[in-house]
Amino acid sequence: MAESNKTEQPTPRRRQKAREKGQVARSRELTGALALMAAVLCLGIHPMAWEEGWGDLMAKLLNAATTTELNPQSPIFHWTLWTTASWLAPIMAATFFVSLIGATAQGGVVFSPKALIPNFSRLSPATNLDKLFSVEALRTTLKSLIPMVVILYIAGATIVSDWGGLIQTIHMAPRASIRLVLSMAYQISWKSGMVFLIWGGMDHLLQRFNLNRQLRMSREEVREESKETEGNPATKVRIKRAQRQIRRRLMMDRIKQATVVVTNPTHYAVALEYQPGEMDAPRVVGKGRNLIAQRIREEAERHGVPIVENPPLAQALYKAVEIGQAIPPQLYAAVAEILAFIFRAQARAAQAAARMAQPRPISGVQPGAPPGAQSRFSN
Repeated sequence: MAESNKTEQPTPRRRQKAREKGQVARSRELTGALALMAAVLCLGIHPMAWEEGWGDLMAKLLNAATTTELNPQSPIFHWTLWTTASWLAPIMAATFFVSLIGATAQGGVVFSPKALIPNFSRLSPATNLDKLFSVEALRTTLKSLIPMVVILYIAGATIVSDWGGLIQTIHMAPRASIRLVLSMAYQISWKSGMVFLIWGGMDHLLQRFNLNRQLRMSREEVREESKETEGNPATKVRIKRAQRQIRRRLMMDRIKQATVVVTNPTHYAVALEYQPGEMDAPRVVGKGRNLIAQRIREEAERHGVPIVENPPLAQALYKAVEIGQAIPPQLYAAVAEILAFIFRAQARAAQAAARMAQPRPISGVQPGAPPGAQSRFSN
C-alpha cells in the first residue's frame, strides 16, 4: 500500500540526498564488459609481438634448462618475470582506465562517508542465507545465465565453422596450428565482449529504472519537502499579502505628490508626477484598477490633486508603465496636453487669488503658467 502511494517522480533534492548516501545507478556488468573489451583489444592490436615475446622466452628457458642449473639466482626467473610484466602491464593499465572512465560516466564521482560506515547486519549468516535463497538471488542467477548461453552459442558456432581447420592442425607446423587456435580464441573473445557490453548497457538502464522507482515520492512527501525548502505555503501567502499591503500603502502616500490623476473614469486610475526643470518626463507614482482605482481617486480628491478623465490614455499608461517608471515617448504628446491644461488652470486660479488678495497688482509682474509646462518631453 505504501509503494502504491508513491506516484510522484523524485525531486532534485531527493536525488541529491540519495547521491550523498552513495545511491547511484551503476552497473557492474557494464564496467566489467568495458574492461573485458579493453583487454581483448589490447591483445588484438599487435598479436605478433606477444607471439615473438613468449617464443623468445620459451627458447631461452629450453636453452637454459640444458646448459645451466636451476637455482634462485638463475636468470630464468628474471626473464619470466620481465616477459610476464611487459605482457600484463599494458592490459592492466587499459582495463583500469577504461573501468574508471566507465564507472565515472555512469554516475560521476561520488564520495559518500555514510556508505563507509560498517553495516554489521550484512555479516549475519541468517541474513545472507535469506538473500541466498531469495527471489532476488534467483533473478540475479537467471540474469547471469542469459549472456552465458549466448556466449556458449557463439563459441560453438565458431568452432563448428572452423572445424575443418582444427582437424588439419595435426598436419600443420606447431607455430601455424597455434596461430589458428589463438585466432579462434580471439574471435570468440571479442564477440563475447560485445555480448557482455550490450548486456551491461541493458543492465545500466535497468539500474536507472530501479533507482528511479525506489526514489519515488508520495504527494505528501513532496508537500513536506516543499515546506522544508520553500517554507509553508500558508506563510508564504500571508507574507505576499503583507507585502502587497505595504506597497499599496506607500503608493497611496505618494498620491499627494502627484501632479494629475488620469482615470478611465471608474476602472483605471494612474497618478502622474512631473516637476518642470527637474524631470525629463512625467513618471507614474501610482496606478490601480477597480477598488484600488477608487481609492486613488479618493486620495487625490483629499489632497487636491487634479483628476482628468481620459479612458484611452489611462488604459495605455496602466498597461505600459510600472510604478516609478517614466512614461514612454509615444505618450508624451497626450500627457503634455493634459499637463499644459492643468498648469494653465492652476495659473489662472493663482492669478484670480492674487487679484482678490491684492486689488492693485504690482506693476512689472505678470502672473502666468509655471515654467516648463511645455517641456521637451512633449516634442
